[in-house]
Amino acid sequence: MIQVRHAAQRGRARFGWLDSRHTFSFGHYFDPAQMGFGALRVINDDRVAPGAGFDAHSHRDMEIISYVIDGAMAHRDSLGHGSVIRPGDIQRMSAGTGITHSEFNQSKDAPLRFLQIWVLPEKTGIEPGYEQIHFPADERRGRLRLVASRDGREGSVTVHQDAAMYAGLLGAGESGRLELAAGRGAWAQVVRGALSLNGIALAEGDGAAVIDESGLELVGTNEAEVVLFELAA
Repeated sequence: MIQVRHAAQRGRARFGWLDSRHTFSFGHYFDPAQMGFGALRVINDDRVAPGAGFDAHSHRDMEIISYVIDGAMAHRDSLGHGSVIRPGDIQRMSAGTGITHSEFNQSKDAPLRFLQIWVLPEKTGIEPGYEQIHFPADERRGRLRLVASRDGREGSVTVHQDAAMYAGLLGAGESGRLELAAGRGAWAQVVRGALSLNGIALAEGDGAAVIDESGLELVGTNEAEVVLFELAA
């Protein structure tokens, strides 16, 4: 079974400097039918104005993944980390017992667009942590590249949950396939472009829950970018 959540069905928050689309309930947007998918709790598609961003704020007991689509994001946190996240980078921050961080558009001229992804950890109260790895475009081209996993396999970042995240760049006719074991499901989120998921057409901003399927195949319709989460359904 595949359930599509179209881009226009998402919640939206606009604050002048920020234009955000919420796949699941977040902030002032609340829909009891859209509280996440398994341990996947948040997918926010954030567009941040030049020079603007999120001032220092705190989190606890959450795995937070940042995926930059366009531009560059400056990150600082209470662990002493400071970095710039660019397209192809995957940053994982484990909030655990508590962490404070800020995120800003590094550019004074160009906009920033990124996905803010939250995954519930398998246990609370872990030690806060941070990791950032770059995955070149050629590693994501025409395939689903593992970028986050519970055990950090294949050079992916480590998340404290029995879940995996893949990223793919699929041109017209290019495909990626993922087998799903019993009891496992997937959430596909189209970052841009268009593709088909097991024959179902998806456009930019669309998401889809995959439940009780033995596998899935994504085929690019035109130049498509996609992220995919595999986890307990």
